[in-house]
Amino acid sequence: MIAAQLVPTPVGPLSLLSREGVLVAAGFTADPKEMYARLTPALQAEGLEVVDDLGAASEAVRAYLAGDLDALDAIPVSQPGSPTRKRLHEALREVKAGTTVSYAELAERAGLPKTAARAAGSACAQNLIAPFVPCHRVLPSTGGYGGYYYGVPVKEWLIAHEAGGITYLQ
Repeated sequence: MIAAQLVPTPVGPLSLLSREGVLVAAGFTADPKEMYARLTPALQAEGLEVVDDLGAASEAVRAYLAGDLDALDAIPVSQPGSPTRKRLHEALREVKAGTTVSYAELAERAGLPKTAARAAGSACAQNLIAPFVPCHRVLPSTGGYGGYYYGVPVKEWLIAHEAGGITYLQ
């Protein structure tokens, strides 16, 4: 069974989906079914149950929002993907809070050439476990924020929170 919990944040509810203590999806949506629909058919076959508390994952979100910017790092995650995509997601988890990288830099951190920036962008776009796999920390080398699955204002807030420790939406 996939267990889901909604955790309030300053930029809207964060849906957390967990299987046996491992996050399989997380995203800024008020409906966990939106995240559930993005899971593999094998995981969807297990069913979805909304619960009051997922324990460590929800505690990590609260700690992150309170200023412990490394709190999300300790939560185990699992998502599907090719070996290249998995390397990119692992490299994303190594980008520390308060810092950003370009798509080309992310590719290099995953052992790929800088020219694999599009593959890095694709891995960010397909990331099922935001902000635990922090694709919001990747910015275009041309400037600006680029895109974000949950909207650029959410990405901007996350980056500002990590840069200055803000815990409320301004």
